[in-house]
Amino acid sequence: MSEQDHSGQPSTPQSVDTGVLALSDAALESITELIVDAQKGRPGAWDQVYSALYRELHRLARMQIRQHWKGAERSPTSLINRTWLRLSQATLNINDRTHLISLLVHAMRYALVDETRRLLAEKRGVGFEAVMLEEDDIGLAYDARLEHLLAVDQALNRLSEAEPRLGLLVELRYFGGMTDEEVAQALGVTDRTVRRDWRRARAFLSSSLGDRGSAELGS
Repeated sequence: MSEQDHSGQPSTPQSVDTGVLALSDAALESITELIVDAQKGRPGAWDQVYSALYRELHRLARMQIRQHWKGAERSPTSLINRTWLRLSQATLNINDRTHLISLLVHAMRYALVDETRRLLAEKRGVGFEAVMLEEDDIGLAYDARLEHLLAVDQALNRLSEAEPRLGLLVELRYFGGMTDEEVAQALGVTDRTVRRDWRRARAFLSSSLGDRGSAELGS
């Protein structure tokens, strides 16, 4: 039996995360079968799916907090819960490893966007004087990162409508924190193809975000 943290969830080692790419074909098949059972209403199946995916959900949540919420001490719990809610309410039919990865990253993306909107709404709801008293360079930078995240999300929606494959690539890199090599492995293409498609995606996003905004997505 795996160790658990104080919240009752499986504990997550602090060593380097291997992520969903490390799931074996047998593990992937097992998760797929559990999801099918869960959607058929088998008692306890969703709990088993959650336990099987918790490590990856925790890794993604911690990565998003480090990347987008620097300077704010936040627990990954809210992101994990929001992500899991989206996954468990969706109609999941996992076909392969790529599909599983994209489902996890897509759910985490929308959980992050939902949480970001909530944070900005809370801050804007504070009285004007309080905001002025608390505002500083760190706060401005923090707000700018949140606003940039929402701008990326909107631009990515437009890209995905025009070029679905490019949209998935950006989602895996920006919201999944994956390297070119990991994206290539997930999509079953070469590193060269990923780099070529990334240049095309960056060119598209530059038209919406500007050169500076798209540069923050990474090279």
